[in-house]
Amino acid sequence: MPFSGEIHERVANAPTVPHGLPLVMLLTGFTDAGSAVSGLIDHLRETTSPQPLAIFDNDVLLDYRARRPVISFDQDHLAEFRPPRLELSLATDALGRPFLLLTGYEPDFAWNAFAETVLDLAAEFEASGLHWVHSIAMPVPHTRPIGTTVSGNRRDLVVSHSVWRPRTQVPATAGHLLEFRFAERGERVVGFVLLVPHYLAETENPEAVSAAAEKLMASTGLVLMLDAVQERRADYIARVDEQVAANDELQQMVHNLERRYDAYMAGRDPEDDSYDEGGFSERDLPSADELAAELERYLATRPSGDDDKPGRG
Repeated sequence: MPFSGEIHERVANAPTVPHGLPLVMLLTGFTDAGSAVSGLIDHLRETTSPQPLAIFDNDVLLDYRARRPVISFDQDHLAEFRPPRLELSLATDALGRPFLLLTGYEPDFAWNAFAETVLDLAAEFEASGLHWVHSIAMPVPHTRPIGTTVSGNRRDLVVSHSVWRPRTQVPATAGHLLEFRFAERGERVVGFVLLVPHYLAETENPEAVSAAAEKLMASTGLVLMLDAVQERRADYIARVDEQVAANDELQQMVHNLERRYDAYMAGRDPEDDSYDEGGFSERDLPSADELAAELERYLATRPSGDDDKPGRG
């Protein structure tokens, strides 16, 4: 039976929203390789001065037992309860230009009601289109730029940014549903899937955060402040390279990935819709899971100051 309750609350005294703004969507959930989405959410909440317009109801949309909120214990008492946030905000880029920002967790329940609510809000504010990004783990080397698969109806972005165009079936997310519903209504929509090195997928990878931001800037024309992310990225890559250089098996794995990646990229035609997995195959990877686990343990346990930790601050 269709959901008939309210799933969001409009914020009192919310700012006036200009019409025609791009809608940027970042939802954590099924996959978030390299913490690309969660890291960018944190970064944009810190740097774009978001002002909430609508807050979605956790009690309706969230499975608390599957994704338990965090509560702080201070010696002898509970000090702070931090529930997850899913909200639509009015944000501003580095040049002071406004845009709509939908950030938070992927809903566990009431997907159709959530999609209809977002579509109604987008229609009310006359949003100029939907732009979203998520990330998956792929057998690609960290020594090459993070590639993307692009979906939606922006042919210009598909041609210029999509390096892998498979024909397949994948588990859907709420983001997929929203993209599908926006496209059904004839709205402009683009989705970027970041192809993050599989052996770094469980780390907080600032390069993935940077790549996510760059794709959104390319599709929206916004300018996002990324200085802090780029600083963390340089330190993170240096630490990964240090570990790879010290391990012959890791070196061989990265070399094999580079060879297949370069061969695939040299043979692809950006205008050809027929190419699919090409060199992005996990065949012949030498103990990839074990090597990835070793590298992840190194990044997690290597002594360093707080400012040296990979991922978001």
